[in-house]
Amino acid sequence: MSVIANIWKITELRQRILFTLGLVCICRMMVAVPTPGVNVAAVAAWMDQQASGAGGGLMGMFNVFTGGALAKVSVGLLSIWPYITASIIIQLMTAIIPTLGRMAREGESGRQKLNQTTRYLALALCAAQSFGIARGLLAGDLVYANTSAVGFTVLTVLCITTATMLTMWLGEQITERGIGNGTSIIIMVNICSSLPAALKEMVQSFIPIAGSEPRFNIFHLLLLSAITILVFAGTICLTQGARKVPIHTARRTIGSKSTGGGSTYFPMRVNYTGVMPVIFAQPILGAVSWVFRQVPDTAPGWISWMNWLGNALYPSSGMRGYFYLIVYSVLILFFCFFWVATQFNAVQIADDFKRGGSYVPGIRPGMPTAQFLDMTMTRVTLIGAVGLITLALIPSILQGWMNVPGEMARFMGGTSLLIIVGVALDTMRVIESYLVMRNYDGFIRHGRLRGRNG
Repeated sequence: MSVIANIWKITELRQRILFTLGLVCICRMMVAVPTPGVNVAAVAAWMDQQASGAGGGLMGMFNVFTGGALAKVSVGLLSIWPYITASIIIQLMTAIIPTLGRMAREGESGRQKLNQTTRYLALALCAAQSFGIARGLLAGDLVYANTSAVGFTVLTVLCITTATMLTMWLGEQITERGIGNGTSIIIMVNICSSLPAALKEMVQSFIPIAGSEPRFNIFHLLLLSAITILVFAGTICLTQGARKVPIHTARRTIGSKSTGGGSTYFPMRVNYTGVMPVIFAQPILGAVSWVFRQVPDTAPGWISWMNWLGNALYPSSGMRGYFYLIVYSVLILFFCFFWVATQFNAVQIADDFKRGGSYVPGIRPGMPTAQFLDMTMTRVTLIGAVGLITLALIPSILQGWMNVPGEMARFMGGTSLLIIVGVALDTMRVIESYLVMRNYDGFIRHGRLRGRNG
C-alpha cells in the first residue's frame, strides 16, 4: 500500500498512469460499438454453432485477444493485430531484404523509416482483412435484410480500418506519453476483459446451481490453486530467466587519459522468442486442420486420409488428442529455433564486441566468439522451448483431462498468461524506475525487478 501511495505522490507518474487509463478506455469503447448493418444476434448464433468445429478454437482465441470484439463484430474487431502482423513481417524481412537491413542499422532515422513502412503495411493488411470480413458476413447472411452489398462492404472497410488505425495511434501515444508499451498494454487489457466471465464460470463449477451437483469439490480447488501458483511462478522465471555471458572490455589509453576497462555481461534470454512460436503454431495448426476436414471421409484412396489427419490435428480426447499435442509441441519447437535463427545474429554481435574492444574471457574475438554465442544461444533456446511447450500445453491438459472450463484454462497457461505476465513485469519495471529515481522504495526491497527486456 505504501508503494501505491508513493505512486500518486509523483506528479509525472500520476499523469502518465491517468493518461494511459484514459486511452485504454477509448480502445475498450470501440469494442462496444457494433459495425453498422451487422446482425449481432445472427453472428452470436453462428459462433455458438461453430464453437464445436475446427474453427471454434481459433475464433475463441481471437475473440479473447480482441477483448470480445469478434462476438460483437464491433468496429474494433481487428484491434491492434494488423499492426502487430505488419511489425512481425517487417522484422522477419529485415533479415532477408538488404534495404530493410540497412534501414535498421541507420539508427534513429532508419527506425523512423521502418516504423512508417510498418504503418503503411498495417493499413494495407487492415483494408484487405476488413474486406474479407465484409464479404464473409454477406456470404453467411449475417447482415440485416435489404442491405446493399456494395454499401455494406465499403462502410465495413472504412469503419474497421479507421478504428484499427486509431487503436494503433493510441498505442503509440501510450508508449510515448503513458506507461509501458502501448501495443502490449492494449493486448493485455483485451485479454483481461474476459477474466470476470472466466471467474464466474469457475465459481459456478464449485457452487451447485438449480439443484445440480457441482463439477468440482474442495480437493479440486486446492489442486487448481496449487497449479495456478506454480504456473505463474514458472511463467515469471521463463520470462525473466537469462544466461549471463561475461564480457570484459580492454582499457584504452588516449593521450593522458585511460578509458574503458571493467567487466559486464551479455544477457541471453531463455524465452528469447516471447509468445511468437505459440502465436504462429496454433493458427497454422487450426488452419491445416480446417482445410483437411473439408475433404469428405468417403473420398477415394489416400485422399480420405486427409480427413482423418484434419480430425487428428484438432484438440480432442484419446489418441487423437495425444497426436495433436505432439504436433503442436513440434511446431512450437520449430518456430522457437526459426525465430532465433532469423533474429539473433551472432556474427554481428561478435563484430560489435570486437569494434568496442570487448571480448568473452577464454574465447578469441571474431568468428570463435560468434560460434560460442551461437552454440550458447542454441542451448538456451532449447531450455526456453521446453518451458514454452510446457506452458502452452497446460490449458489443453486442464481443459481436456481435468474438465476445467475453457475460459479459465486460458488464464492458467498458454499465450494469454505469457502476455499478461510479460506486460505486467514491463509496466512494473517502468513504474519502479520512477519510484527509485525519486528515492522511494520500489515493488521489491531486495534485488532488481526486470521486465522482458531487462
